[in-house]
Amino acid sequence: VSWTCILSPDHQGGDSSGCIEVYASCVKAAFSLLTTRGRLLWLYRSLCFISDSHCVSVVYQAQYYGEISLGSPAQNFSVVFDTGSSDLWVPSTYCVSQACASHRRFKAFQSTSFHHDGRTFGIHYGSGHLLGVMARETLKIGSLTTLNQEFGESVYEPGSAFVNSKFDGVLGMAYPALTEILGNPVFDNMMVQNVVEEQIFSFFLSSGTPEGELLLGGKDEELYSRPINWLPVTAKGYWQIKMESVVVQGAMTLCPRGCQAIVDTGTSLIAGPTADIINLHQLIGATPTNIGEFLINCARMSSLPHVTFVLGGTEYTLTAERYVRKFCLSGFQAVDIVSPEGPMWILGDVFLTEFYSIFDRGQDRVGFAFAKHPT
Repeated sequence: VSWTCILSPDHQGGDSSGCIEVYASCVKAAFSLLTTRGRLLWLYRSLCFISDSHCVSVVYQAQYYGEISLGSPAQNFSVVFDTGSSDLWVPSTYCVSQACASHRRFKAFQSTSFHHDGRTFGIHYGSGHLLGVMARETLKIGSLTTLNQEFGESVYEPGSAFVNSKFDGVLGMAYPALTEILGNPVFDNMMVQNVVEEQIFSFFLSSGTPEGELLLGGKDEELYSRPINWLPVTAKGYWQIKMESVVVQGAMTLCPRGCQAIVDTGTSLIAGPTADIINLHQLIGATPTNIGEFLINCARMSSLPHVTFVLGGTEYTLTAERYVRKFCLSGFQAVDIVSPEGPMWILGDVFLTEFYSIFDRGQDRVGFAFAKHPT
């Protein structure tokens, strides 16, 4: 069984064809990176999902997310599908934070399939920390059902980071090494319970319109052009791979001796070491603003250099039209991540909207292919 989530612009204007409409607005106060012992989560962008028997649409603006359900009978939640973390958590009905008041909360007492655990967990972010209790429950994503899924019920959510977000929780899709909640991550349980046909999942992220796809248990050959360039995972925590270099057209080569990169659907931008990003911003003429963003002169768009990421001997080139975001903001961000392999880059959604990405747990590799975006 595989599950396809398709983002469609046909489901933006009211309830139609049984779809559940979920609207997203920009998360104004969430431009800072949240980290949890190296785990990554940005609050930026949103998604629209449809499957064969289950239709959920979400407007593209702030953070890619979609609908799941927990419990019997089902309780619905919107979650970020995040390859930069491994835990599943949603707010608890007992949560006392302001953030929980504006989101759907899990009511354990209403579910006949709920299994209490009682152990506590904490996920530490740069702006605060998330506290909760562990439990097990029946999880449904589209037509796929996973039994006894470990998840967290959040009872305390920090500051304002989640107050304005349109998603309720996070569904991590990285390796078990990143878990804070004891037990298997969601996709690991899907593999153990033979819920998916293949031990892979793939993303086609939208590029300017609310259209895209997450496929659990397979890849959609209609959405990319062959060949697939496969890169081995170098450390089984994040989806971490080796990157040969980053080349700024006609000017400079960053990461000239190779470096590590994290492929992360939960990060909106492309992030790199501070020194490299400073040089990159200088080369593309970006200037800092008082909100921590970098502004680019859009009148010079056609003359700005291409930025190329070399992965497995293949060049993945972004033109200025691809790395300059709305309101002429830069798609690059400085983030310093220390690892045994040296400084790391993060290939977030600015990169992933251009290239189809396949995450292969069976062979511990990441595949990239050129996405077929509508012209």
